[in-house]
Amino acid sequence: MKIAIIGAGSGFGSRLSVDIMSREALRESTICLCDLHEGRLEKVTRYVQNTIDKYKLPTKLESDTDRTKLLPGCDFVITSVSVGGGAYYGFPYNVEIEIPRKYGIEQTVADTYSVGAVFRLLRTAPVHLQICRDIERYCPDAYLLNHTNPMAGLVMMHSMATGIKNVGICHGVQETGHQLSHFLGIAEDALTYKVAGINHLAWFLELKRADTGEDLYPLLRATLDKPQTEEQQTFLKREAVRIAIMRTFGYFPTESNHHDSEYMPYFRRNADLMAQYYLEPRAAVSETLGKKRDWLNDGAGDAPIAGELQRSKEYTSGIMEGIVTDTPFRFNGNVMNDALIPNLPTDLCVEVPCFADRHGINPSVVGDLPTHLAGLNRNNATCVQLTVESLLEKNKEKAFYAVSLDPNVASLLSLDRIRAMFDELWKAEGDLMEWYWKDRVTERYALD
Repeated sequence: MKIAIIGAGSGFGSRLSVDIMSREALRESTICLCDLHEGRLEKVTRYVQNTIDKYKLPTKLESDTDRTKLLPGCDFVITSVSVGGGAYYGFPYNVEIEIPRKYGIEQTVADTYSVGAVFRLLRTAPVHLQICRDIERYCPDAYLLNHTNPMAGLVMMHSMATGIKNVGICHGVQETGHQLSHFLGIAEDALTYKVAGINHLAWFLELKRADTGEDLYPLLRATLDKPQTEEQQTFLKREAVRIAIMRTFGYFPTESNHHDSEYMPYFRRNADLMAQYYLEPRAAVSETLGKKRDWLNDGAGDAPIAGELQRSKEYTSGIMEGIVTDTPFRFNGNVMNDALIPNLPTDLCVEVPCFADRHGINPSVVGDLPTHLAGLNRNNATCVQLTVESLLEKNKEKAFYAVSLDPNVASLLSLDRIRAMFDELWKAEGDLMEWYWKDRVTERYALD
């Protein structure tokens, strides 16, 4: 089996390589690492090779800055890329934070649903489409497993403009499950849940004890009302936004305070409101990567830097193992809404329970979301749909509509101010927006 990781110089390159090697059924694979940054590629390649050597594994390793040399014969392609600069530092991320801030729009993450996320999708999707077309050319039967944000928009692009098999993978569901189990004092494997919605704003429709099926929402509400420990008190502050969402709308959402506060108009309109929910203005965007990863070290010392053969919470290697061994693997995946959630649009990426086996990625039909949850999801989904339509149709005005309909933007700015902000962002992104015009729609999309 052959697995390519495009964007191996991100945090996912080393982590997912170790995850792959931690599964016996995948250990005889060839891992192909690809990154445009030669220095990062050299370091992550050395780290993965050192891990192979440390554990005497049969895994083979290839690396190259040119993905077309690695893609032929691949069974799986993993993407985790940042277009134009660092994912969360330097240009162009800094302008996607600072220009909206100048107009009164306060963001913290800006990678999913927000004015910053619209521009992240505009600069990222054309490059992803190039990757997809290379997959169609060199390994058309491969599965694309995407980790790049904005997740929903990219899955829609992959699915609407290409014929490749693909799924978007995020860790928001399992991470929230971990946080809730810790808050409730229940072992993580003693918890079971059903989660559906859109990426980074999916809903814990069910939260139960795995052995008895007991509904844990009453316990969650009671513990929130009367926290017993210092850790529980800390959770109330750290997750004040998500707790307010649950108290108001009845269900706990995925992701985090900082993320979810960007998706609704209730939390960031002014400094007093932000303080109420323990949200602080974002510090200036760093010009360099702030997080020091082990594999980025120079390797000085007695022992070469290598990974521990411990599996992370990422779904990716489990999906591959499920497909290869026909042992069903359950996960939450981002896929197109083929009547999975009927009260959300069909031409939308949704996040739903899925199974991976020899038949591929098998999404579960969830049924209608509670109407108010579907409404909250539609607010953001419409912005994503408009951005995707903008890209596929080369209609710049639809990107403006997406920014204008963003819940936070619409709650704060006049249409004239939105236009000025949009134009300033477009100009600031410079050549990155040229991809928008050069990458034409595919014949498949035109025929559809």
